[in-house]
Amino acid sequence: MAWSPALAQSPQGAGDPAGNSGAANSADIKTSGSERFPEHNWFDSLSGTVVDPTGMPVAGAKVKLTREGNPGEQEAICNEDGKFAFTNIAPGPFQLTITSDGFTTHASSGVLQLGEVEVLPPITLAVATVVSEVHVGLTPIELAQEQLREEEQQRVFGFVPNYYVTYVPNAAPLSSRQKFNLAWKTTIDPVSFALNAGSAGIEQAANQFSGYGQGAQGYAKRYGASYADFAIGTFIGGAVLPSLLKQDPRYFYKGTGSVRSRMMYAIANAVICKGDNGRWQPNYSSIMGSIAAGGISNLYYPASDRGSTLIFENTLIGIGTTAAANLLQEFVIRRLTPNLPNHSPASP
Repeated sequence: MAWSPALAQSPQGAGDPAGNSGAANSADIKTSGSERFPEHNWFDSLSGTVVDPTGMPVAGAKVKLTREGNPGEQEAICNEDGKFAFTNIAPGPFQLTITSDGFTTHASSGVLQLGEVEVLPPITLAVATVVSEVHVGLTPIELAQEQLREEEQQRVFGFVPNYYVTYVPNAAPLSSRQKFNLAWKTTIDPVSFALNAGSAGIEQAANQFSGYGQGAQGYAKRYGASYADFAIGTFIGGAVLPSLLKQDPRYFYKGTGSVRSRMMYAIANAVICKGDNGRWQPNYSSIMGSIAAGGISNLYYPASDRGSTLIFENTLIGIGTTAAANLLQEFVIRRLTPNLPNHSPASP
């Protein structure tokens, strides 16, 4: 309802020598007298101005007038000067609710007297507090790096590296650089040198690859071949092909479900893997990596031990070995690896 300039002045009441209107401040309007006059022929007016904390008018502010015992409500919109007015109001208790974008809701109450034209003091709206939430999140590569740091702390019995398994549910995919870094750290770990040295000793004792001969020279050749197999297989199957084919070279620990389901999951992971897109797919990286490493080994193994038959036999043996290693990962190795991150089991 439009504001009328005629409402800007309040007549002096007979009971108020000072000529005050009886309105209180904007926080709580308390006019003198609280008696209602339901049956009369007089109707009153109520007006005011809405301003911001600097005293500037708030144009467009909505002012709602509610009356005690009256289910309806009246609404006025402040004009460009921030003024509002209600006319033809029965006397008695009232409440004003003022809202405007960018300001907190203001409520005030009072009692309108019979025959009164009430002009309220300026009503000041408080500026709404703006709460800004800044979510600082890691990029996928940064998240993968954090998870990779945890994996690099995983050591069976506290010293045997166990880098190629993740216990993180839905672990972030590794970038190509991270795959190569993981392969590099695996191949240069002191335990890796020691394990290959032990393998070469067993081969020498069993006189495997007899073309290498015996003695220190034969042991050195077996050690070199064993370490070369390990390093080439790790880089091709764990870094080069996974980068090209967008596959994850790690084993994703399951840890939930029946024993049978976990066994089938571990065995299947010898020939399947997660892609960088999170979907399961044939593990081309591992299988092709074994074949490629076997082909390269023909360059340094004795002539009597070379050939395509041996390559594919070793590939099948490698798949079986991976399945056995996955079973150990699923049921044994976690218990033997201290200081693991406290994560829920990964979903298959």
